[in-house]
Amino acid sequence: MIRKQQMEIDNYEKVAVTPRFCYFKPKVMTNSTMAQEIAFSLSQKKKFISSKFFYDDVGSETFEKICDLPEYYLTRTEFEILDEIKSDLSEYLADNFALVELGSGSSVKTRKLLEILTCKQKDVEYYPVDISDILKDSSINLHDEYENLKITGIIDNYETGLEFIRTLDHTKKLVAFLGSSMGNFSPKEGMEFLEKIHESMSVGDMLLLGLDLVKDVKILESAYNDSSGITADFNCNLLLRLNKEFGANFDLTKFKHVAVFNKKHRRIEMYLKSLTKQHVFMPVIDLFLKFKKDELIHTEYSHKYTTSQIKKMTKRTGFRLVHMWNDKKNYFTMALFAVEK
Repeated sequence: MIRKQQMEIDNYEKVAVTPRFCYFKPKVMTNSTMAQEIAFSLSQKKKFISSKFFYDDVGSETFEKICDLPEYYLTRTEFEILDEIKSDLSEYLADNFALVELGSGSSVKTRKLLEILTCKQKDVEYYPVDISDILKDSSINLHDEYENLKITGIIDNYETGLEFIRTLDHTKKLVAFLGSSMGNFSPKEGMEFLEKIHESMSVGDMLLLGLDLVKDVKILESAYNDSSGITADFNCNLLLRLNKEFGANFDLTKFKHVAVFNKKHRRIEMYLKSLTKQHVFMPVIDLFLKFKKDELIHTEYSHKYTTSQIKKMTKRTGFRLVHMWNDKKNYFTMALFAVEK
């Protein structure tokens, strides 16, 4: 459970939904931080918008649609691996573990982990961390499905989630970071984030990490350029969000979704391309933008990994690689890491 002093954090309020489900959220919901970041990132010579801003209500719902697309193999493949390794994973989770999930989303894959823990333990503590309010609905669904599950959610970014993890009194924790979300970080940022995760954990804790592997370029690019245009809608929703929240006048007919694989850096790069020379004004943050024809706004990286890369990451961040499970096509891997003294 969370220590009393953590529950009394000045900047957060605890919302008790049921005796078995509560969540923490910032007391003051403000766009000031987002405004500062957007003003900075769009004022750079190479414009960009952080991928964390994808996930407003519309963005979160659209991403759930992406996960069901035939071209988007990631969610489907990771789910299949989790289903196949339940018996193996169960052996590594012989003791009582609390489950902490970074970027919980709709918690569909979470059920595979809860199936293991709720069968082995009398009571299970689950700590989902997500920047989106989707956490509330997904947690209620899990709450109703598992009678021996207690849920404490954190509606905020990963960094805040890690601060909460540090305060947990559990003997052991399983931290899950699924969906290849690790790929959104640059290699340097990814290493730093893994180090932060390691620092928030204790000896005996384990980390389950989902990572997308390097594969045929056509397969990779198709996953981010689906024929239905759902990923394009997801990307373009960033501009709609800026229009809604900051009074911007982005014309979506003048921008195009672009997703390409960069072989050198082994990553999918997603952009919004200006189709014409144009001006955009954001009155709420007093920002005037000039776009050249074909100018790009970078919105996301999705790095792909090799087995050797994963092993190097393990050594450099202080984890011990326990096991890796790949699907039959070697599209995706689930890697289990242990924290040791």
